[in-house]
Amino acid sequence: MAYRVLGRAGPAQPRRARRLLFAFTLSLSCTYLCYSLLCCCDDLGQSRLLGAPRCLRGPGAGGQKLLPKSRPCDPPGPTPSAPGAPSALAAAAAAAAAAAASAPRLPAANHSGSARMGTKRLPQALIVGVKKGGTRAVLEFIRVHPDVRALGTEPHFFDRNYGRGLDWYRSLMPRTLESQITLEKTPSYFVTQEAPRRIFNMSRDTKLIVVVRNPVTRAISDYTQTLSKKPDIPTFEGLSFRNRTLGQVDVSWSAIRIGMYALHLESWLRYFPLAQIHFVSGERLITDPAGELGRVQDFLGIKRFITDKHFYFNKTKGFPCLRKTESSLLPRCLGKSKGRTHVQIDPEVIDQLREFYRPYNIKFYETVGQDFRWE
Repeated sequence: MAYRVLGRAGPAQPRRARRLLFAFTLSLSCTYLCYSLLCCCDDLGQSRLLGAPRCLRGPGAGGQKLLPKSRPCDPPGPTPSAPGAPSALAAAAAAAAAAAASAPRLPAANHSGSARMGTKRLPQALIVGVKKGGTRAVLEFIRVHPDVRALGTEPHFFDRNYGRGLDWYRSLMPRTLESQITLEKTPSYFVTQEAPRRIFNMSRDTKLIVVVRNPVTRAISDYTQTLSKKPDIPTFEGLSFRNRTLGQVDVSWSAIRIGMYALHLESWLRYFPLAQIHFVSGERLITDPAGELGRVQDFLGIKRFITDKHFYFNKTKGFPCLRKTESSLLPRCLGKSKGRTHVQIDPEVIDQLREFYRPYNIKFYETVGQDFRWE
């Protein structure tokens, strides 16, 4: 009985032994395979033996993720160097750093084109008036100063183009450095009712320059300019009076109304203190340009750079001109429209207009604290 049991078990033992041997061999093969993978690939999935990047395909790439902590494939890059040696990318970075360290450093202002050339800023000072008073002369003279950059044309922003916005206005300005003043001139601002409030809303610190002139002379100059463009306009006398016999001056005519300085100044003093407004004498600008420009420079808070050496008197134009400088091969005089010969006006008309302006002039003198001696 015992013999039969042993006899049946005999053939099963070799089969079991073969199965155990097969399992052991399979386990050993798997172990070797895993060991090979771990030895050949670092934690970045990079083959050390083949020298080429090998990464694991993530889910959705058609394969099973074997090492969950490994990163997905990166785009192809420089072939890495042997273990322990710096990569080509690291070597290039080191070389660039060394080159940068050896290169000379530029001043901070030269690092940016805008810093070197300046920035467009809203003006800190405005020549607001008056028409035919000498505003162009003041602009051309003051822009000789290295600390002043001025817009050459009249933008008419605060009277005609206010709807375009401050960004548009700023875009017109010249580039200035931090040490420079941006300046623009539009003489019609002085008689524009909305201009003081609009300028105040831009900046309550804006400095204002007003160039004034004998209002009768200014009106004749204004008429002479208009006549050169429109030869068929009525006479000066006809435009100045509603009824000359009764001495009724037509204040609706702009050439007359502009000269009522005290009336217009009231609008500005509602928003700006008198200390923030500088008045230039159009008459002294002709006889003593350096003196008038010296006071303008003081008002703007800049050094007195413009002096007598910058001017000479042009007998033909009856007006001072700028001398030749290092940056200009020729002397600079104002255009043909400046210094134009005035039309002849009846002296009685002039006397009547002087009487009309007298109370306005006196009030203006008292307000600004200067006697311009127009009587």
